[in-house]
Amino acid sequence: MITVGCAGFGQYAATRFFKEFAFLEVQETHVAIPGTGTIKRWRREAPPDFRFALLAPREIGQEGFRNGKVVETALKAITDVAKSLKADTVVFVSPPELVKNRANKAEVKEFLQMVRRKFGRVIWEPPPGWDPDDGAQIAIDAKVIPARDPLLHGLLDAPEAYYRLAGPAGHKSRYEDPAIDKLAELASEATHEQATYVFTNVDMFADAKRFKKAMKMP
Repeated sequence: MITVGCAGFGQYAATRFFKEFAFLEVQETHVAIPGTGTIKRWRREAPPDFRFALLAPREIGQEGFRNGKVVETALKAITDVAKSLKADTVVFVSPPELVKNRANKAEVKEFLQMVRRKFGRVIWEPPPGWDPDDGAQIAIDAKVIPARDPLLHGLLDAPEAYYRLAGPAGHKSRYEDPAIDKLAELASEATHEQATYVFTNVDMFADAKRFKKAMKMP
């Protein structure tokens, strides 16, 4: 099963987004927790089978995924939003400055093992400077799902995959047709039981729609 969505509503109204896609990675929770009214409105306007994922507060990664008051407070906040929004997925992204060493790898693994008991589905994206396969193995060992860019690092060899597409040249870039065609080819060849493709670049809405069309998805 393939799910296609975007990281945030972008410049579009939530009601229009809900008509085009069945999945959203909420970006607002990365910087500041949305108000209760906003969360309730999203849940009310979304179709009953619409799925939300939450991008975890950035201070968790900034703390190096080390347990403490800051991380505990952030986890409590995101847990409350997940319950209100009926979101079963939380995405933890790592800051670029997180150095790859034995201590940090151990902290990340311990953290992921802890939070997997709090949420239905946990995604972890390694820092951009880490070897993607090494990072994926840390997540798999912790029994969570690694995030990666399939156009840069290839498909994940696992029953479930979570692919984040940040643009060919960063957030402000768009995918040209050959890249979308290549992504569709990869997705067609994949043997996952379940795969989620999330576009996170500035033209994510249009790029995700083109990908759906290439995959002949409604």
